[in-house]
Amino acid sequence: MDEKPSFSFIIPIHNEVEVFNQLIDRLMMLDSKIEGICEFILIDDGSTDGSDQLIENVSLNNPLFKAIFLTRNFGHQKALSAGLDNVEGEYIMMVDADLQDPPEMFFEFYAKMKEGYDVVYGIRKKRKEGFLKRLAYKGYYQLLNRISNFKMPKDAGDFAMFNAAVARAINRNREEGRYLRGLRSWVGFKQMGIPYERDKRAAGEPSYTLKKLLTLALDGIMNFTTLPIKLLTAMGLSCIFLSIIYLFITLLRKYLYGDVPSGFTALLFMIILFGGFQLFSLGIIGEYIQRIFFQVKKRPLYLIKKTIKNSKIYYE
Repeated sequence: MDEKPSFSFIIPIHNEVEVFNQLIDRLMMLDSKIEGICEFILIDDGSTDGSDQLIENVSLNNPLFKAIFLTRNFGHQKALSAGLDNVEGEYIMMVDADLQDPPEMFFEFYAKMKEGYDVVYGIRKKRKEGFLKRLAYKGYYQLLNRISNFKMPKDAGDFAMFNAAVARAINRNREEGRYLRGLRSWVGFKQMGIPYERDKRAAGEPSYTLKKLLTLALDGIMNFTTLPIKLLTAMGLSCIFLSIIYLFITLLRKYLYGDVPSGFTALLFMIILFGGFQLFSLGIIGEYIQRIFFQVKKRPLYLIKKTIKNSKIYYE
């Protein structure tokens, strides 16, 4: 591909061997309908099931595909960041390899971009997960939207299209705890969402385990709001206020009525309560300190082993 592409598709891949061929077929079908040059950036995020070999084969045989091989599994958000750092198109679309977010929505997204929007993102109006998982997602997005320092769209994941200016703005943020959908909202620009019904996985098992989902959720909360620290301050002041009231009541009962309550049970309860509160406070403060610790190291977000561009392999 000698000409600069107009459209860049970023597809992070981690152990997606079962869905890979279907993914490539749909991307090729999509390319045949798009007026303009496309590049499909496949990021291998440390796959161990043979997905890396499939990525290499398709990229060596088709110049539409550009491959980035990370040295290990750095995680979905950092794999997306690797793709963002290497895009060349004027319009960038993020798509997951599991095909839950249909790449064919390109045309709806692009139509809105032509109307003047800088960012168009998908809003999941119906999920295929179980009831408890859907309830957890809904509660999390409502909480995040209420406590964040700026407005974040509800039920909007990484599935989106934006222009190169937005990509450059996002790339300027090199924070260790990546939460790209939050950064996408934080950078501003003119944005809108399009509701869509999310499909089931085309094949295979999800790479996002419960632990990874909780880590991502925590990154969203800790990176975009100072509410936890403010909440600790409020709780501390409340405890001081309640302690003063309790002290006043105790002194009043002693000097006016000569009644001093034994209070062993109450004392034990207060010790446990305040001890738990202190440990909880240290845990929240520790989360912020941990993020500072990782950030000041200034380690790269990811490491690249090799890339394939224009059907040629380049080693780092």
